[in-house]
Amino acid sequence: MDLKTLMDIPPWEWPEDADKMFLGILGDDQADESDRLLAAELAGDFTVINDELAEALLSMFRSSDETEELRGKASISLGPALEHAATMGFEDAADADDILLSEEVFLEVQQSLRELFLDAHVPQDVRRRILEASVRAPQDWHRDAIRAAYSSGDEAWRLTAVFCMQFVSGFDDQILEALDSNDPEIRYHAVCAAGDWEIDAAWPHVAALVTGDEIDKPLLFAVIEAVASIRPEEAPGMLGALADSDDDEIVEAVFEALAMAEGSTEDEEPDEYF
Repeated sequence: MDLKTLMDIPPWEWPEDADKMFLGILGDDQADESDRLLAAELAGDFTVINDELAEALLSMFRSSDETEELRGKASISLGPALEHAATMGFEDAADADDILLSEEVFLEVQQSLRELFLDAHVPQDVRRRILEASVRAPQDWHRDAIRAAYSSGDEAWRLTAVFCMQFVSGFDDQILEALDSNDPEIRYHAVCAAGDWEIDAAWPHVAALVTGDEIDKPLLFAVIEAVASIRPEEAPGMLGALADSDDDEIVEAVFEALAMAEGSTEDEEPDEYF
């Protein structure tokens, strides 16, 4: 089974030796770069990520011999595992089977990400990806890094900063400001951050987007979730019209948001909302 085949099937259906396949490709500097990029992306999935793969990704983003794209991809791929480790912790032996990374590797990755981010010789795009990955397990240094990125005057760094604000608290004012950005990516992440932190002052902006004439689906999904998070009691009335959409993905997103807002189970009948 090759990499492109793995892309087309759910991760839980991957062969048991998928991690070995990824390790082989990541460690082969003669392999096609497109294959190594794909392997780096897939290696971060919860079904395969482990200490060996994390070390391989770590080696990749540390190496100045690798391309910027590969180094950035390796960094981002570690983000979900870092978040999982920071959330689950390492002390409960009963949950040992659920731990993706050992504490030793987790701390090594965190330290390496910080050191490389602070290294001015590391290319800007790699440093941006490092910051985006590392905030999944927030540390004290992140607030200053995000603040500097947001106020840098560079739109790429500003985008990274707003993305990071989804994971690090204390940036309500900047998130509200970013909601008015002309950059659609910055605006999208600002909506996500407003919902994640339940920023009530963002409500007028988020509510207005629900009825907007031109809104792409990723932003609409973020808006739907933000509505349910910020003012769950108003979500049924606000999202009701979208439940009649001809787009099944939109309808599903609405009912998932309403279930979250009402504390409902997945088996609950959706008609009760309207």
